[in-house]
Amino acid sequence: MTGDLTHLVHDTTVGPLILVGDDTRLRAVWFGEPHSGQDVGEERCREDAPGVLQEAARQLEEYLRGERQTFDLPLALEGTEFQRQVWERLRAIPYGQTRSYGEIAAEIGKPRAAQAVGAANGHNPLSIVVPCHRVIGSDGAITGYAGGIERKQALLDMERRVAGDALF
Repeated sequence: MTGDLTHLVHDTTVGPLILVGDDTRLRAVWFGEPHSGQDVGEERCREDAPGVLQEAARQLEEYLRGERQTFDLPLALEGTEFQRQVWERLRAIPYGQTRSYGEIAAEIGKPRAAQAVGAANGHNPLSIVVPCHRVIGSDGAITGYAGGIERKQALLDMERRVAGDALF
């Protein structure tokens, strides 16, 4: 049985992140402020936060420094079956690469569901950790992102730079 929800406000190079979890699993990573109407539980300082939130903060710092390309965290991916299917597919997009909404739709066997993939992408509760920022328009355009287009572009640029450096 998991404990009550708690959250940690973690300052990063891309702005404050709200990390939400219980005693065992990370449930959300949001930019800025907790979402209206969302139960995020009591705010904790990093030292008093559950271990999963402390570990998430550490791994996010490593990622933003270009030292980590994947996350190894226990996640609570709660959504519809379709949303979970999309989110799992997002996790399979290689670091430094992108996919279009249509490509994701085809990869999950629903080639006409690009718009639904976009909606599921927009409801991803675990920004960065489940890399919804790696999904772009079919024409290569940087499209909507909960953290803002500038952050999405910055994350993609950082990943491409790090992935490119790793080739040499």
